[in-house]
Amino acid sequence: MHQSPDEGSGIAVARGDVSHPVSRGMACSRGIQESQDPQGEWLQRPLVRRDGELVPTTWDVALGRALEALRDATASSPHAVGILGSGQQTNEAAYLLGKLARGGIGTRNYDANTTLCMASAVTAYYQAFGSDAPPCTYDDIDEADRHVVWGANPAVAHPVLFRWLQQAADEDGVELITVDPMRSETAENADHHVAPEPGKDLALARAVLAELVDSGRTDEEFVERATDGFEDLVDSLPSAEGAREEADVSAAEIELLASALDEQSLIYWGMGINQHVQGTETARALIDLCLATGNLEPGSGPFSLTGQANSMGTRVCSSKGTWPGQRPFEDPDERRFIAEEWGIPVDRLPDSTGPGPVEMVEAVDDEVEVVWTVATNPAAGMPEASAAREHLEEATVIAQDAFHTETTAIADVVLPAATWGESEGTAINMERNISRVRAVTEPPSGIWSDLDIIATIGRRLYPDLFESHRPDPARVFDEFATLTADTNADCSGICYDRLDDELAVRWPAPDGLSEGGYRYYRELAGDGATAEPAERWSFPTATGRAQFSTGNQDPLPEPTDEQFPFTLTTAREKDGYNTGIRSRSVDDPGPVVARVNPETIAAHEELVTDDRLAVVSRRSSATVELDPDDGVPAGMVWLPIHHPATNRLTLPDCDPQSDEPHFKQCAVRLEAPGE
Repeated sequence: MHQSPDEGSGIAVARGDVSHPVSRGMACSRGIQESQDPQGEWLQRPLVRRDGELVPTTWDVALGRALEALRDATASSPHAVGILGSGQQTNEAAYLLGKLARGGIGTRNYDANTTLCMASAVTAYYQAFGSDAPPCTYDDIDEADRHVVWGANPAVAHPVLFRWLQQAADEDGVELITVDPMRSETAENADHHVAPEPGKDLALARAVLAELVDSGRTDEEFVERATDGFEDLVDSLPSAEGAREEADVSAAEIELLASALDEQSLIYWGMGINQHVQGTETARALIDLCLATGNLEPGSGPFSLTGQANSMGTRVCSSKGTWPGQRPFEDPDERRFIAEEWGIPVDRLPDSTGPGPVEMVEAVDDEVEVVWTVATNPAAGMPEASAAREHLEEATVIAQDAFHTETTAIADVVLPAATWGESEGTAINMERNISRVRAVTEPPSGIWSDLDIIATIGRRLYPDLFESHRPDPARVFDEFATLTADTNADCSGICYDRLDDELAVRWPAPDGLSEGGYRYYRELAGDGATAEPAERWSFPTATGRAQFSTGNQDPLPEPTDEQFPFTLTTAREKDGYNTGIRSRSVDDPGPVVARVNPETIAAHEELVTDDRLAVVSRRSSATVELDPDDGVPAGMVWLPIHHPATNRLTLPDCDPQSDEPHFKQCAVRLEAPGE
């Protein structure tokens, strides 16, 4: 622990800011707890590996070792360096890391751990709307008549948002509906709960749309004036009855969801949709439901729930899937523009966005020699984590983090970084609002910010690309914002002074007086009259229209069978964060807690020892501590994402369109512990 108010550092009290236009004083209990009573093993000094052991050293030695590894690798190929950033970085750190990865090193092997949680939603937004911009904002919550939470548990993962949902659902005539194989904490507080077969959300969404089409309840005027591809979608639809049976829900439940879309409805979704080999197609199907019913105006629409504090910022700033501001990555004009702005030859930029994190780590045996991780823990967070760890151990690993993790434990160089409460910068929330991140305390001596670490390495490798090894965050933000001018994600009208005055500004904001609202929709024409339908919607697609999709449910990559008869699913637990390094020991994490139906436990009573069982997949096994929960279906085992044993069991299969892994469903069996 390197913070304690009793020792003159740290934070004694934390609370929400009642003047902030987004949170209005509400705060997540997890954030409050981590600020006032920080857990985890804090990194104190730089570390390097000598004779197989990590030993403390100076910054000069640690940086020298990191720079040597990066120079040696890039001497053979820029793609010999793999860099993995995080949704836990500030916008400024994410921007500089992307500038170094793409404009300095020139590697295609660069991504962020946000691909593990949000890539399918991002891909779906681009395909449907031409931009990764959720149309909805928090302002729409109070306007909706139906709130459909599909494959998400905001009662645990987004508690402030969930309180707003509960408040909205308390109004007369407003309902909250959850779609989840489990009776989650959100489902416990909902008006209705629909429980499809695990992994069959796409079949369920298509069954609902087929019912809407068959009963003539689509918005024909909106579809005709504002969309493309509806006829192809209708031609591709399965029968409502066949899709309903595949999803294993009742006809009454299909009608419940169809009726919800007859109203002004918001559809929220999360990892339960995205983390699937058909995550993109399923997210597209939820968007299709909104498009087909005209639910694409204020108070309605598709609203993906992000997995990390600055997931949206990483997407907009980091030069992974697009250049800053969503400039198309492979467009030659945009590439020339970025190269000119960065002052580099255009052929230094990689020719493709590169693989996702799973394929990048797998490439260690082939292309990648050095892996640099920033505020992420792939040794525990990747699917089939044991194999991922083996790959990482074959590379030179530079791990930059505030805490000791499974990844720092196997690293060759460890660079200790400051936390959010010790850093300056900005972040973007899931409704596109940019806010300041402010340091409330100085980091301990010898701890550097992510921004300073990245800039120092960049400055020493590419002095013409980085003007300072200690950059001013405001100037970095201004550089990023300038690059976004006239783009879909225009932030050029935002600066630190404006954020100091207004506290939060939603993009697009092309000038100092404007900010974004509901996307793709225009309420009023120039004369103040309501615009004609053809004028009210505009999308940055090739045709200016929103695009329907035609994907249908495929077989699961690993269905249950006689040998592995149970479905494993993974999810967040209350006050848990990512790979759990703030709430457990890295070196001795203890058994993972499994939520299992009491009937399942009783049926396997002979295998239980001291309330423990073993959960076994085709890849690994984990001893679990049983938590009887009748909200878990009898054929399912629930494990938290925060324990390192969980992802040793999961599948490495990924969505071919988004590269997001299939974390949410695999086949397991139960055994006696120790077998």
